[in-house]
Amino acid sequence: MKRTLVILLVLIALIVLVGPFLVPVPPLEGLSSPETFADPDSQFIRLRGYQVHVKNKGSGQPALILLHGFGSSVFTWREVLEPLAKQRQVLAFDRLAFGLSERPLEWEGSNPYSAEFQVELVIALMDYYQLEQAILVGNSAGGSIAALTDILYPSRVTALVLVDAAIYAGGSPAWFSWLARTPQMDHLGPLLARNIQNWGRDFASSAWHDPSKITPEIWEGYTTPLKVENWDRALWLFTASSRDLHLDQRLKEITTPTLVITGDDDRIVPTEDSLRLANELPNAQLVVIPECGHIPQEECPDVFLSALETFLEQFSP
Repeated sequence: MKRTLVILLVLIALIVLVGPFLVPVPPLEGLSSPETFADPDSQFIRLRGYQVHVKNKGSGQPALILLHGFGSSVFTWREVLEPLAKQRQVLAFDRLAFGLSERPLEWEGSNPYSAEFQVELVIALMDYYQLEQAILVGNSAGGSIAALTDILYPSRVTALVLVDAAIYAGGSPAWFSWLARTPQMDHLGPLLARNIQNWGRDFASSAWHDPSKITPEIWEGYTTPLKVENWDRALWLFTASSRDLHLDQRLKEITTPTLVITGDDDRIVPTEDSLRLANELPNAQLVVIPECGHIPQEECPDVFLSALETFLEQFSP
């Protein structure tokens, strides 16, 4: 009996350790370089050693830096980028692993997919364009990067605009981070990341109060980054690097003037989270947009712009 149990445990161990490597992960075909999908106004600059896709519009201070959320890109700002740039400089960039920015698969030193490194990219972007300060506008997970930037570099941030920000929804639990770094999951990861092609439409629909507004052209804009080389591998590396930042425990450190914007029908980051955020931040204003979801800059751009411009008036030179 004891011998049988030992044999059974050895078999289970072999299945766990070796089994994942027996699952084929064929390379994706038909992928192209990021430059293939660039717009006429796209710029590619090097920040901290990586190629970053940027859109730079307008002039005048204080400048705005727009930070998109998970699985998104500068495409999410298409309705508001030009209007905001009429009075000031506006910079939108694709975070590493998204859009048309570089997708590093190997690196030395700091993990380019960590939240701290993303903060360093924000600061590097400001240095590149010679900005001493900027107003950070972050949507969803981009809001958490904006908030962390303010905590780590308060002197560089004039104000914050947190749009349906993922402050209380932490990253992956510790056990997942450990599991994701195993050779077995490193092998299977890209295959798991490809599932975004299946659940991505449902996720995108849940981000809108009225998903019937998602046109074929908008869906094409969402899915274009899935045609870029190594998108699946990079998405897995980014996901594996995610962790809880515990920003909810550091909100008192954010004394910067802050505008919290949320749709009243946010099914990704519950509207109640944004109400709580505006209440717990020391210096915050709140705007709730009716009949709007998780990405008001796309679904309700006119109301979004009106609320944002009203807030920005206090920072006009």
